[in-house]
Amino acid sequence: MEIIGEAINRILQYKYSDITINNAKKIIGTRNRIAHEYDSISDEVIWTIILKNSPT
Repeated sequence: MEIIGEAINRILQYKYSDITINNAKKIIGTRNRIAHEYDSISDEVIWTIILKNSPT
């Protein structure tokens, strides 16, 4: 999840990018929370995000 968030952040910052990513800000925010506030996020929260957003 950290890698995905970082990749989306770089895509959005690339000056020639015209890619639209749904929920990009939420994904980047989650990445930042995992990377910088790892002690305040529970495994259950991460698992719920994965289950709700993974293709079936």
